[in-house]
Amino acid sequence: MRRELEKNYDPQQVEDRLYAEWLEKKYFHAEVDETKEPYTIVIPPPNITGQLHMGHAVNNTLQDVLIRWKRMQGYSSLWLPGTDHASISTELKIVEKMAKEGVTKQDIGREKFLERAWEWRNEYGSKIVNQLHKLGTSCDWDRERFTLDEGLSDAVLEVFVRLYNKGYIYRGEKLINWCPKCKTSVSDAEVDHVDCDSFLYHIKYPINGTDEFIQFATTRPETILGDTAIAVNPKDERYTHLVGKTATVAIVNRKIPIIADNYVEMEFGTGAVKITPYHDPNDFEIGVRHNLPGICVLNDDGTMSHEAGIYEGMTREAARDAILEELTNLGLFIKKEKITHAVGVHERCNDVIEPMNKTQWFVKMEEMAKPAIDAYKSGELRIFPERAGKTYLHWLENIRDWCISRQLWWGHRIPAYYCDKCGHMEVSKVAPTACSKCGDTNVRQDEDSLDTWFSSALWPFSTLGWPEKTKDFEYFYPTNVLVTAYDIIFFWVVRMVFSGIEQTGKLPFKDVIIHGLVRDADGRKMSKSLGNGIDPLDVIEKYGTDALRMTLMSGISAGNDQRFHWTKVESSRNFLNKIWNATRFVLMNFDESEPSAELSDLTAADKWILSKVNTLAKDVTGHLEDYELALAVQKTHDFVWDEFCDWYIEMVKSRLYNREDKTREAALWTLKTVLINLLKLLHPFMPFITEEIFKSIQSEEETIMYAAWPTYKEELNFVREEKEVSLLKDAIKAIRNLRAEMNVAPSRKAKMYVVSDSAEVREIFEQGKVFFQNLAFAAETVIQENKDGIEANAVSVVISGASIYMPFADLVDIEKETERLNKERARLASEIERVDSRLANEGFVSKAPEKLINEEKEKRENFISMREKVVEQLQALKLNN
Repeated sequence: MRRELEKNYDPQQVEDRLYAEWLEKKYFHAEVDETKEPYTIVIPPPNITGQLHMGHAVNNTLQDVLIRWKRMQGYSSLWLPGTDHASISTELKIVEKMAKEGVTKQDIGREKFLERAWEWRNEYGSKIVNQLHKLGTSCDWDRERFTLDEGLSDAVLEVFVRLYNKGYIYRGEKLINWCPKCKTSVSDAEVDHVDCDSFLYHIKYPINGTDEFIQFATTRPETILGDTAIAVNPKDERYTHLVGKTATVAIVNRKIPIIADNYVEMEFGTGAVKITPYHDPNDFEIGVRHNLPGICVLNDDGTMSHEAGIYEGMTREAARDAILEELTNLGLFIKKEKITHAVGVHERCNDVIEPMNKTQWFVKMEEMAKPAIDAYKSGELRIFPERAGKTYLHWLENIRDWCISRQLWWGHRIPAYYCDKCGHMEVSKVAPTACSKCGDTNVRQDEDSLDTWFSSALWPFSTLGWPEKTKDFEYFYPTNVLVTAYDIIFFWVVRMVFSGIEQTGKLPFKDVIIHGLVRDADGRKMSKSLGNGIDPLDVIEKYGTDALRMTLMSGISAGNDQRFHWTKVESSRNFLNKIWNATRFVLMNFDESEPSAELSDLTAADKWILSKVNTLAKDVTGHLEDYELALAVQKTHDFVWDEFCDWYIEMVKSRLYNREDKTREAALWTLKTVLINLLKLLHPFMPFITEEIFKSIQSEEETIMYAAWPTYKEELNFVREEKEVSLLKDAIKAIRNLRAEMNVAPSRKAKMYVVSDSAEVREIFEQGKVFFQNLAFAAETVIQENKDGIEANAVSVVISGASIYMPFADLVDIEKETERLNKERARLASEIERVDSRLANEGFVSKAPEKLINEEKEKRENFISMREKVVEQLQALKLNN
């Protein structure tokens, strides 16, 4: 039974009700169905510490558009949701919360801390999921996963053991990125390089056995306590005689060699560089090449270590000041200069990263990177836009071994076990009860946890039941497309690709779509510090979900940022109202019975709109296949507004209002057919309003979500009727433009003479006479072969194959228009006289600013020009009278 729509569309009354209904009826659930082709997307799992922001809104709307489209195309479409445990972020928040209670991790121990972590997850973990519901996301919530759930944890252990047994995972001492605040190692990808104002400190070391000094510059004087060499370029003649000698780090009275290394740039600074192997990655490489010792002068919390001597326990900043003071006293400090340079900070807590030499767990990347590179180069893996693919390739071709251990408790604990008695280490999925080498039962597990991205890298297949060969895994893997942001290409995309190939022998997905940021109206990145962030939930509360989704998808293009304007959201809301009101108009004209029509019943106007929407379906499908979502939604938007509402509905009104018209039924059937097709094309973008209208305008199907996606049908390609109606539209638009130029009110009707020597053109106007007269404001339409009987003063417009004439007197009341123009000419003459008088006033001209005088002269020229046009119009009226 068809339902009547409310007068106004109120998203607050519709969206929550429909979403609850969708969940209840499990419309989002996907089944293994061998009669259908699968289509799979795995959600980039948001952190359990997360809050919905515009990035989430874009990312998830884009995925929802694709999954809803494929669901309507008949695929068994799975959008698999879940959340990430986010080791560092979550642990940081819990530690901060405990600090307010005066409690530390060490106070309560690992077990109690993990109890708190799971309580946090249970309390906050579903927050962002509930917010995603507000976006209308059609994820299969029955399959929701969590990176620390039992199945995914098993997959993580399986991969770790496999890679270790293959020799790809190893434990060793290397220089890594260390966060003193989080007290954990972090990967290169987790380090942001931020430009900071600082100083470059110029220092000199005495050269032993000579009266000479060697000068260098550093931004971190506190690290000179760990210097073990001074390096110069072997080709630098200034220092050739010093290579092999030693210099003294006076503060700690340490003699260090002067070495030659091609890494040093002769033109940069003094051409001499201090080498601190354990506090700089480049220095570390030099240290390896020259077999230099390493000295760590920092503790895990960023304070100075026992190697710093009298500075032990000081903060980095305090030690810097004290060391500079001592260097000054020794006459070794030269100067400091202001600079701006990039400083590595932890992207989670913004603390300055310290390169530290530590024993960690690593993954060898060289061999696993090769098939991931080949997959992209061969075209098997596609990345949109192309420049994002170059980022992917650059990262892989320059990849270094991946540090996967984290000094955290919240996460997947490394499955390595140590025997305290014999020192044997064993890697195993199952915790051993005794040492496999000596049999001692005093076996302890490694304290470290795995990098969060280790488990995230397995997401496309671990979520489907791997390593077991589940039905879901066999059917839905590999997935089809990954949608993610630019900043995690190397964090996540790269790692999923090489992990998928290594563990399953298949790419985890075929296509990767990289989307940009949503910036504010001024193009600035949204941030708390700028106070320019916009909460998607606020937009939804004010305008509704569909308006937000429509706005975001209208502005999206692969890899490019977009600007958020409230006016765009208002325009989207206006579009929703346009569809709603158009539907109400259609429904008001329906009878009790369902409209029906045969092809022979259709008029040229009916065939024209059916043909146009037929082509639209093909174009929109093509744009979606190319991931050109903005083009797809914009083309549909324009069609609804222009072709359907502004043209076709107006064309058929006279037929609808005349119950005796034999073509009325055909018009109603066409209206319903076209409207339903438009709703289907819009549904992926605007799921709520399209569902509400779909349920109201038809009763054959219970939801639009599984209604068949419109496809192009050659039998609906009405080329001739499209040409005919296009001709009539051209004529109507030309007439409207002419009337607008002449300021003719829409209420003023004019007789129309359509003149054409083409019988075909005359027949087109004859067939379309009813709607032509209504839309062209015609009192009467005369169609003839020549100009016989047409008044000489008739105005005309010319279109392809015809001319249309309108008697001048029908358009203009000559007497009233003459009176109006005479008044306007008198007003302009008065204005010119006023300006002339002011410009002739010597007092005004001598005292007024030049800008004001020029403005008056410009006014005079404008008034004269306007008067000339009025005179021309008066002369034209005389000629036509």
